[in-house]
Amino acid sequence: MSASDRNLRAVNLPTEWSPASWRGYPALQMPTYPDAAALEGVLQEMHALPPLVTSWEILALQKQVAEAQDGKRFLLQGGDCAEVFEGCTPEVISNRLKVLLQMSLVLVHGLRLPVVRVGRFAGQYAKPRSADMETRDGVTLPSYRGDIINGPDFTEDARVPDPRRMVKAHARSAMTMNFIRSLIDGGFADLHHPEYWNLSWVGHSPLADEYQRMVDGVGDAVRFMETLSGSEVHNLNRVDFYTSHEALLLPYEESQTRQVPRQWGWFNLSTHFPWIGMRTAQLDGAHIEYFRGIRNPIGLKVGPSATPEQLLRVIDVLNPNDEPGRLTLIHRMGAAQVAEKLPALLDAVKRDGRRVLWVCDPMHGNTESTSNGYKTRRFRNIRSELEAAFDLHAAAGTRLGGVHLELTGEDVTECLGGARELTESDLERAYRSTVDPRLNYEQALEIAMLIVRKQAQLARPE
Repeated sequence: MSASDRNLRAVNLPTEWSPASWRGYPALQMPTYPDAAALEGVLQEMHALPPLVTSWEILALQKQVAEAQDGKRFLLQGGDCAEVFEGCTPEVISNRLKVLLQMSLVLVHGLRLPVVRVGRFAGQYAKPRSADMETRDGVTLPSYRGDIINGPDFTEDARVPDPRRMVKAHARSAMTMNFIRSLIDGGFADLHHPEYWNLSWVGHSPLADEYQRMVDGVGDAVRFMETLSGSEVHNLNRVDFYTSHEALLLPYEESQTRQVPRQWGWFNLSTHFPWIGMRTAQLDGAHIEYFRGIRNPIGLKVGPSATPEQLLRVIDVLNPNDEPGRLTLIHRMGAAQVAEKLPALLDAVKRDGRRVLWVCDPMHGNTESTSNGYKTRRFRNIRSELEAAFDLHAAAGTRLGGVHLELTGEDVTECLGGARELTESDLERAYRSTVDPRLNYEQALEIAMLIVRKQAQLARPE
């Protein structure tokens, strides 16, 4: 270890922290396991399992996030609201990857910036809930909290928290990551062959022609460069791809938190980029305590109830030394509140000189229920919040450096509006989410095109 590394370790290493120190703090959104001995036995088993990611991948991502903070990259984070075990299939995984690759191609082409690709998968098996219990037809059972905790079926057996599900979630995450790595290393992400990313069910999309023009433009540019140089352009046949999930179930996260050779500190090796949800971001809570001690780049969801003073105090705890690439703030205000709530936060962080990456989540503040009982989001509200976020950052002299989306590569009808103008009557046709509504391919691609157009508009002189 070099002298500079030793100095960095002395500056950054948290005091009085361990992977288990969160246990001494109030822990919200935690299930109650009926058999404590069975839980501890599973956690011991989890401690012995191989990690899912490596420390050098984590540090490489942190460097890219730092570059996004400087305006040299744009972060695209997307995937399922909550993964399910039965969704660990080659079709579901590859379709999800195809959507993110197509979105990133649109962003690279339009923004003229490298894109940091972060998949909200390979571990997104836990979900916070607004109530501990759920009642249907006079029967009350524990709420479904994601496949890593209990089952979605409304039966007593399914809803009992089962620690063995953590082992199954780890295995499904490993299989997902192994398949993604194999696809990418095998040339699936090769810019010479973007046709690999096409989804068969979207040939009718109103956006197909516009996307194809972008693909053709990129292909022409690649061929021109290779003709000019007389050889194939390197690094176009693969991409960097990282995983993320909300680190909600702290026993699971603790079991995957390790020290590694030739590095100081502790890494959460279940994912590259864990984040803290809005429901568990209390300054004196267990999740903040856990996150302050890991070396991963981390995200923090920021909702409309956050005050500038609260946000600055949390930043002090999570990134006391203003480390580049360490902290991403993901604001999710809702289209109706973003103009009122966001500017004060932007001003406070800027005025205090804090180094963060600002990312917009235009999904979670815009959830509603329809007259026919479906939980949904209106595309016009998603679009409105995202456009307003770009404008508000421009007015504040800050930079919106990324977007955080719930999306899928499947032909779902869960969010209203978009390219095919889905209506309430369309929802029942293909509503498959177990928790929150997701953008389908067309809607996700439309968001990518919207980002490009908005950035171009802001870049034009008055």
